[in-house]
Amino acid sequence: MEETNKVSNNEHNLTLSEAASRFLGGLASEKREASQQEVYRFIRWFGRDRPFGDVSAPEVDNYAERLSSSDTDYEKKLGLLRAFLSHARKEGWSEINLAAHLKARKGKARVQLAKGEPAEPATLSREGLAELEAELASLKSRRSSAIEEVRKAAADKDFRENAPLEAARQQHGQLVGRIKELEQILKTAVIVNGSKGTNLKVNVGDTVVLQDTASGEESRYMIVSPREVDPAKSRISNVSPIGKAVIGRGIGEVVEVAVPSRKLRYHIKSIER
Repeated sequence: MEETNKVSNNEHNLTLSEAASRFLGGLASEKREASQQEVYRFIRWFGRDRPFGDVSAPEVDNYAERLSSSDTDYEKKLGLLRAFLSHARKEGWSEINLAAHLKARKGKARVQLAKGEPAEPATLSREGLAELEAELASLKSRRSSAIEEVRKAAADKDFRENAPLEAARQQHGQLVGRIKELEQILKTAVIVNGSKGTNLKVNVGDTVVLQDTASGEESRYMIVSPREVDPAKSRISNVSPIGKAVIGRGIGEVVEVAVPSRKLRYHIKSIER
């Protein structure tokens, strides 16, 4: 039993680089050539030496958000990565099926602004602002290593078609693009502080406690901007069905949320900010 646990722990601590090598090594030549660029791109984003078991579902969901749905091969690339993540779950490298969190973001391609057109300000909570600032600092700290990855990959002249070089270049481009995006968001962001007093109304940045009028079950949600959504932390968008229903409403009010089969009614028990 002890030996079995040791093997299991070793598999769980497998690095992303080791996992990629095992996965790609087990594919037929044609499938390997089709998959390696996207797999390399994925592991470089999270860190080649990072244990596979440390990668979380929200991080994978966030990675999917970074991919451009305007790419003509968008769905194909997601499929290749899902195969990698599904294999990882099967092999025990991850305790959860991360492939389920690599979802297509249809209709979310970024709209290019006309030259000189100002970007629409983002509405952020204080917590959301802090998280974006932390992400920006982290990405900037990784920029030099991404450049080094490109340099190393470019030096490998023997690798067939040099897929690692292309993956490294895409990784660097993605990193730089996200840094510019964050800098623009933070430059124009509108921070929601919330009003004070006893007659509170739900706003972005508030946490609401809702009670289902039929079952009596209580739920707690933090209402955030679409940029800050994190289901794992019960952070929902102000444009989601529940978010739209509670925004501007006060304690004691009953709101209705339409779902495919019926309408749900919730009593707003409290508002926290």
